[in-house]
Amino acid sequence: MSLIGKEINEFKVQSYVNGEFKEVSKEDVLGKWSVFFFYPADFTFVCPTELEDLANKYEEFKNIGCEIYSVSCDTHFVHKAWHDVSDTIKKIQYTMLADPTAALAKDFEVYIEADGLAERGTFIVNPEGQIVAYEVIAGNVGRNADELLRRVQASQFVYEHGDEVCPAKWKPGEETLKPSLDLVGML
Repeated sequence: MSLIGKEINEFKVQSYVNGEFKEVSKEDVLGKWSVFFFYPADFTFVCPTELEDLANKYEEFKNIGCEIYSVSCDTHFVHKAWHDVSDTIKKIQYTMLADPTAALAKDFEVYIEADGLAERGTFIVNPEGQIVAYEVIAGNVGRNADELLRRVQASQFVYEHGDEVCPAKWKPGEETLKPSLDLVGML
């Protein structure tokens, strides 16, 4: 079953952000675009490369009104410890959500029960708290922040211009399509 259009459940979790512990809830997410970026665990191999890539693009996400929430089943204390000892993780300015009970991982259907870890899942959530795009990939393959940024921008565009769609590789400022019988099979 697809998660597109699913409204995320109420939640309240601890996080680590900008040197502080902070409680984050669904209320904090509503009213803006969000990316929930699940990864298996802190102190791992592929995860820091992805989180750094996202950290390097964070300003661009903020500039388009999108907040980033990285999520693992670690505690906020583990997030802080990783931040304190890793030069790569020190670059992170976005919120690192702690999900030790796996409430979020289960809601987004990325929880690996046998391992107590989350799959590598990326979810774009609109201002109403609905999932509009997502991907879940194998734990041994890293994701690309450039493509994620493009997908958020395309999701925002169609949210604002419901009568237009974004073709493959679309970027802001490029031509979109208006669905019609004239376009069926013609491109």
